[in-house]
Amino acid sequence: MRPWLRLLIVAWLAIGATLGVARDNGAVDGVFLADLPREAQQTLALIKDGGPFPYNRDGVVFGNYEKRLPLKQRGYYHEYTVKTPGRRDRGARRIITGRGHEYFYTDDHYRSFTRILE
Repeated sequence: MRPWLRLLIVAWLAIGATLGVARDNGAVDGVFLADLPREAQQTLALIKDGGPFPYNRDGVVFGNYEKRLPLKQRGYYHEYTVKTPGRRDRGARRIITGRGHEYFYTDDHYRSFTRILE
C-alpha cells in the first residue's frame, strides 16, 4: 500500500473516532425511557402501537448519512418525530427505530443519539 494512502486511512479513522462516529459495534450511549421527555415516551408508545402518527414524514427511511448509528443496510432504520412544545414545525427531536427492535433518541437533529433502554 502506498504510504500516502495509508496515512489518509489512518487520518480518516482518527477523525471518525474523534467525532464519535458509531461503528457496527453499536457504541451509542443509553438512556432509560422514563428519563426521556414525556413527548418521546408518547411517540415510542405510538410506534409500538403502529400509529396513527401526527406527521406525514413519520415512518420514512432514515438514511444514517451522518453515520452516528451502527452501520446497516438502507431501509434498516426509520424515523419518527417527537413533538416539541412551542414549535410549529417538526423541531429537532426524533426517535429512530431499527429492524432489530432497537430505539434511538436524538434531540439535536441527528448530531447525537442515545439508545433507549426499556
